[in-house]
Amino acid sequence: MAPIDIGGSLGHFWLNIFYVITGFGFGFALERAGFGDSRKLAAQFYLKDMRVMKVMFTAILTAMLLIFWAGALGFMDYSAIFINPTHLWPGIIGGLIFGVGFVVGGYCPGTALVSVSTLKIDGLFFVVGLGIGMFVFGETIDPLRVFWETSGYYGEVTLQDVLGIGAGLVVFAVVLMALGMFWGAEKTEAYFKSKDKKEVIQ
Repeated sequence: MAPIDIGGSLGHFWLNIFYVITGFGFGFALERAGFGDSRKLAAQFYLKDMRVMKVMFTAILTAMLLIFWAGALGFMDYSAIFINPTHLWPGIIGGLIFGVGFVVGGYCPGTALVSVSTLKIDGLFFVVGLGIGMFVFGETIDPLRVFWETSGYYGEVTLQDVLGIGAGLVVFAVVLMALGMFWGAEKTEAYFKSKDKKEVIQ
């Protein structure tokens, strides 16, 4: 029954090989989706190209449905899945910093590495900046540790815990929300494309 202890099954060496193969596959999927190009990523924030939202929501929906049905059919022990603890205020602040960096640089850490693999100079600068940021954070973590560990700490919570409803209803609601967002994304892209065409004609 899932989840499977891959490390215990494969051993240290083959576990690292598995990580490399998984990372290569993930990077390949990002590149094929166009996420190695900062212009396409930045277009998300101008509502001209919504592929980031569509690809990410597709991944979320796929994982959510697989986990839900695997648990419902008895193929997986849902209680054994690790859920990252919620640190509300550190998450909000970190999200804002991440978002500003994404808008300014046009990359997130994963897509920056993908761009470097295809020899893009802007991705290289972003990765260098990422490394500097990681070093600075590592050297200043101790003064921030109390804030991180105690500010807005809620432990392991899920949507069904917060809303007080069953997992099936949450899955259904998220699917409906995603379908609505896909529809809205298509309409938004069509609007801005037609607007750009009108401006070019003028």
